[in-house]
Amino acid sequence: MTAPSLTSPSKSVTGILWMLFMTLCFVMVNVLVKSVGNGLPVLESAFLRFLLGLVFLIPALGAVRKVRFTPRIWKLTFGRALFHALAMTCWFYAMTRIPMGEVTALNFMNPIYITLGAVLLFGERIALPRIMALVVAFIGGIVILRPGFRDIDPGHLSMMLSAMAFAGSYLIAGRLVKELPAAVVVFLMSVTVPIVIAPFAFLHWETPTLHELILLFFTAAFATLGHYAMTRAFACAPQSVVQPVVFVQLIWSVSFGYILFGEAVDPFVLLGGAMIIAAISFITWREARKKTA
Repeated sequence: MTAPSLTSPSKSVTGILWMLFMTLCFVMVNVLVKSVGNGLPVLESAFLRFLLGLVFLIPALGAVRKVRFTPRIWKLTFGRALFHALAMTCWFYAMTRIPMGEVTALNFMNPIYITLGAVLLFGERIALPRIMALVVAFIGGIVILRPGFRDIDPGHLSMMLSAMAFAGSYLIAGRLVKELPAAVVVFLMSVTVPIVIAPFAFLHWETPTLHELILLFFTAAFATLGHYAMTRAFACAPQSVVQPVVFVQLIWSVSFGYILFGEAVDPFVLLGGAMIIAAISFITWREARKKTA
């Protein structure tokens, strides 16, 4: 048995601060997408978000040039692009239909779908404590949706599909990072997703205004900053330390939704989101213990 690796308190605090910054960045992404709203067709908005974000990929070009691309890598890359394009389209649609807090809370289910996908597709074994955590997370999802007690909007269903599609994308990314540098995996995803979306976006193309282009450019900028901050957080401290901080993203979402868009504060969304994050944090903590045992 090996001794568990220790993280200094200062590094843990730094990791938590990076994670807090990540939550703010991702909520700003939601705010900006919400601001675009129905001004553009959903597929066009998703396409422009990626197209305008290509400028942030320039630093990765050096790493891309060193890679030998095999048919397997291209197959995985375009498979991931299909999942990610579906996820982004459903997410953009959900943002036009339901409050930001509900979008954020339902997106918390993403790691749960990843866990289930790993079990069903890759045959990973799952122990009883992890199963119980998954049950708690699903109950949290039911608390948010409250079927039978209120109408389920198409936006809710779209966001659930989005979280599942994101899970498929991340599962394939997990295979790609075993063969490619992380920067190259991000580069390939960012280049191939707009290629997949483009034919559908051009079917109902509307000329975007300068204001809409600026909003979508900053959407891409905050998304890039958020992913960078998350990477820095995980480099500073274990996921079991920084994962619970993700719940702050729900607080940001509910607050910004109320202040900027007049969305009601729903205590059931906060409760359900807390249950999901608690379950995810337990799974993360348990996996960290297994790795250090």
